Amino acid sequence: MQFKLPTTATAPFCPAEVQGSVAVTPGAPFWKRILQFAGPGLLVSIGYMDPGNWATDIEAGSRYGYSLLFVVVLSSLAAMVLQCLSMRLGIATGKDLAQLSRDRYSPRVVRGQWVLAELSIVACDLAEVLGGALAFHLLFKISLTSGVLLTALDTLIVLGLQGKKFRDLEAIILGLIATIGIGYVIELILVKPVWSEVAHGLVPSLQVVSGREPLYLAIGILGATVMPHNLYLHSSVVQTRAVKRNSRGIGSAISMSRIDTIASLLIALLINAAILILAAAAFHATGHDQVTDIENAYKLLAPIVGTGFAAILFAVALLASGQSSTFTGTVAGQVIMEGFLNLNIPCWQRRLITRALALIPALIGIQMLGNGAVGELLVASQVVLSLQLPFALYPLIRMTDDRALMGEFANRLPTRLLAWALFVVISAANVWLVFQTVGWV
Repeated sequence: MQFKLPTTATAPFCPAEVQGSVAVTPGAPFWKRILQFAGPGLLVSIGYMDPGNWATDIEAGSRYGYSLLFVVVLSSLAAMVLQCLSMRLGIATGKDLAQLSRDRYSPRVVRGQWVLAELSIVACDLAEVLGGALAFHLLFKISLTSGVLLTALDTLIVLGLQGKKFRDLEAIILGLIATIGIGYVIELILVKPVWSEVAHGLVPSLQVVSGREPLYLAIGILGATVMPHNLYLHSSVVQTRAVKRNSRGIGSAISMSRIDTIASLLIALLINAAILILAAAAFHATGHDQVTDIENAYKLLAPIVGTGFAAILFAVALLASGQSSTFTGTVAGQVIMEGFLNLNIPCWQRRLITRALALIPALIGIQMLGNGAVGELLVASQVVLSLQLPFALYPLIRMTDDRALMGEFANRLPTRLLAWALFVVISAANVWLVFQTVGWV
């Protein structure tokens, strides 16, 4: 399926209409080319700082201080490797992971992959619903049920972006990421962590994760970091740049996009690290080592830090986290539906369907379990994501290894070995997380 430039005023999320829509100036200075290629990595990075990541990072920092910080770093480095593979696949082939899967596998396998990918998007959207609802609850003192219903209005945001350019979407995402980042910079200034202890937490230690509970949390951090639908998303959105389809043009695009990917995921790493550091400094260091959910963290911040401003910043950053994922979830949904099924529906309809499927378990869980359902449902959403991950990783690595498909841009031996090692470790860790969650181990 060939992409084409937009001819109608549609939303900027439809991948079939935005390939090559962002101009790249040949022979431009290095800094200008970096700016022209910057953006797709930001859309992907949002998935690495959503409310599901908040839940695992807060619990890890509260219970074990800074000692699991190295897990956040290693998980983020693994994500950088895998997202770079996804980016390279999209640029080198001119197709995304979902499209290539449709070309290479049987219809039955493709339908199975599509169902699993859709489940991962709904699970991620569930975390966004819960995070947004909790933010509304904390900021405006409304019930969680009302907060959940308010999150349905984000479809109006998607409608409001009809006719906007893809660069406009990237600018909005940058603004939301900046909101989260600035919020946490101020939070850390207020909390005053012990930076020598933070540095010690960056040192990998098997002894730290030797116990059952810290190992469970470490795997939870890993499971919440690498999200399957982001791999489909990244292989598509990198194609928004108009590059020459020759060896030099493709190689240059891959180099520029690699910088964008690593820089964007570095921002996500810093924000995730900041969440854990905040929890460690504010809670663990003050004897509150049982803060295991976001709402408790919000309530304790003000009395511990000595100002209600810290709690408000926390809630605003949480709201920005949930809302930013709304956009990327819509893009990913379009990519997956078009790629696997060759089916395109209006983006607002796509958003409405996904959000409706996420609202149902959120409302049922809150009605049955009360406010305590938020933490449990957030963990459940991460487990569902964990289940899908190997089914996206395997074809990604196989395809980027394939010289017939990738040509000179196929994985070299060191990359191939690293990628398959990550597949084994991440898949095993996620399977263990699922077994632990359901009580099988």
